[in-house]
Amino acid sequence: MTDAKQTQRDAFRAHDPASGPLTTDQAVTVDHTDDSLRVGERGPTLLEDFHFREKLTHFDHERIPERVVHARGAGAYGYFQPYESCAAFTRAAFLQDPDVKTPVFVRFSTVQGPRGSADTVRDIRGFATKFYTSQGNYDLVGNNVPVFFIQDGIKFPDFVHALKPEPHNEIPTGASAHDTLWDFVSLQPETLHAIMWLMSDRAIPRSFRMMQGFGVHTFRFVDAEGNGTFVKFHWTPKLGVQSLVWDEAQECQGRDPDFHRRDLWQAIEAGDFPEWELGVQLVPQDDEFAFDFDLLDATKLIPEEQVPVRPIGRMVLDRNPENFFAETEQVAFHTANVVPGIDFTNDPLLQARNFSYLDTQLLRLGGPNFAQLPVNQPVAAVRTNHRDGPHQSAVHSGATSYTPNSLGGGCPAIAGAAADAYRHHVERVDGETIRRRSASFQDHYSQAALFWNSMADWEKQHIVDAFRFELGKVEAMGVRARTVDVLASVDGTLARAVAEGIGVPAPRQGAERHKGSSPALSQESQRGDGSIRTRRIALLVADGLDTEHLAPIREALSSRGATVEAIAPHDGKITGRDGSGYVVDRALPTVASVLYDAVLLPDCPPGDSPLLTQEAAVRFVRDAYRHGKPIGALGSAVALLERLGVTADSGQGVVTAPSAPTPDEGEEFTGRFTEAVAAHRHWNRPALRH
Repeated sequence: MTDAKQTQRDAFRAHDPASGPLTTDQAVTVDHTDDSLRVGERGPTLLEDFHFREKLTHFDHERIPERVVHARGAGAYGYFQPYESCAAFTRAAFLQDPDVKTPVFVRFSTVQGPRGSADTVRDIRGFATKFYTSQGNYDLVGNNVPVFFIQDGIKFPDFVHALKPEPHNEIPTGASAHDTLWDFVSLQPETLHAIMWLMSDRAIPRSFRMMQGFGVHTFRFVDAEGNGTFVKFHWTPKLGVQSLVWDEAQECQGRDPDFHRRDLWQAIEAGDFPEWELGVQLVPQDDEFAFDFDLLDATKLIPEEQVPVRPIGRMVLDRNPENFFAETEQVAFHTANVVPGIDFTNDPLLQARNFSYLDTQLLRLGGPNFAQLPVNQPVAAVRTNHRDGPHQSAVHSGATSYTPNSLGGGCPAIAGAAADAYRHHVERVDGETIRRRSASFQDHYSQAALFWNSMADWEKQHIVDAFRFELGKVEAMGVRARTVDVLASVDGTLARAVAEGIGVPAPRQGAERHKGSSPALSQESQRGDGSIRTRRIALLVADGLDTEHLAPIREALSSRGATVEAIAPHDGKITGRDGSGYVVDRALPTVASVLYDAVLLPDCPPGDSPLLTQEAAVRFVRDAYRHGKPIGALGSAVALLERLGVTADSGQGVVTAPSAPTPDEGEEFTGRFTEAVAAHRHWNRPALRH
């Protein structure tokens, strides 16, 4: 099926000239572009050099203002396809026909840092999807966590100012571990639920492809008869929800600051197209007040045990952008870009976003015509009376640009009650004009406690470690102590563990806010489809390698979708035990364990393996073990593991075979190793002996 957005993009594609002389913007042929026009060889440059002035002017104006938040991002094109008609609760056309694929563009991003910051910082990730539907563009502008830090948009400037680098020294870049954020958090307890997510491993995803997405707000579906249903949106990755650990996330920032951006690009280029399932939580309007929280409160989620997530379709990303600036940087999302069948609620944070996003795009993209940029153009027909303004790319003909008119034949006509026209959901709204928040928004602790209660033991430990790191960077001891006191209202055990690590007095006894749990909140319940597709496995090799038993194992792992890279102390080739050459993919000095999902050690050469004398190789294996990653070892490599303090009984995820395997034994080993890799991490390991 033809992709309408791809076809539209073809009309705007500008190919670099393959032949012909260089010209100016006015098509004047240029004879020389390496030296400016001057008086003599060492004289002053002449202002009449129009080519010099045009070239420098373009260069000086190549950048546009970066986003205040979500500045660093990566994007891709793809399609969305519903599983079945959703006409029972919405008339949105793109949710009706399972045979129709709606083009999409998705941008992933980090919140705090500038465009030049690293990918793997601890931060909330943006997950924004533009659907190019037959009824116009619909933007689902969400995050990788289901709740936000504030309840009312009037607090957004305060929150972002506190989160951003501090104004006196512009430090830190791409990080939340600093005084002003935690000063704000300790004084604004509505932030606590989102802060719990930020301190969890959800804030350091393994990749964009293994990251959930949420619409955050409660929206409204509207059916053909005008009946409304409250809805929350969920994106669930097919590969499961996987994360980094903080130690490796920090090392990734140095080893490969583009870790997430590169991962997304390479997966799509390799044909390993990322896929998510779109699910919805539906709440009848009559049940608006059936919960112990307010549906309009963006700091709250609906536990899936109360309202299950209903899968309604899938999204596949299958094309990389052709130009980062033109597409990923200039794409403009807006929460108010909705289509018939989707409407808003009175969530005060959503109402503010509906104003703020448009206002932001007007500044960033130079005026009101940003929707004419190719990446932002709808595939549906656009008929407006808008004219002129900066960057107007259309040459309008005709005498009328107003409604009503007779000189233009009354066009564009008003749709009126036409079935395809957008109609706002009708509801009665009345009350006094006040600056006061509803009492139903005042419980700031119960869902933060619910999140904590729902975590596995290893997740809880990572949260404690994260709080200790973050607050350990705070210089104001009063802010540290006040934050711990606030945490005591979430969970006393959590608060005491944090206090012990940051040198402040143990807090008062915390009240039990919530005794229940929601297993769906733990990553333990988000294992994905059980495959090892796109997992990166490091194969550590050296001269003297027994390549005969290795080939079928490597081939079997690759056939299951994994990427296996041979890593040696040097680049080029190593010499196998039989004298043959074995191609090396990466040299040890250029990589690290943090860039891989698992490690495989083949049968080593007799005597002292060159790997044993390589500090980088020893660290590679020890770090993989310490970070809970699967480790496989064959033959004499088992002894190598033991010399590093790793044994087969060290816990889950260490898979060994005592000798170079026969074909049957190799198949059995590969099966066990595949299971270990599919589990992603193994947290029940003892510490290394030495």
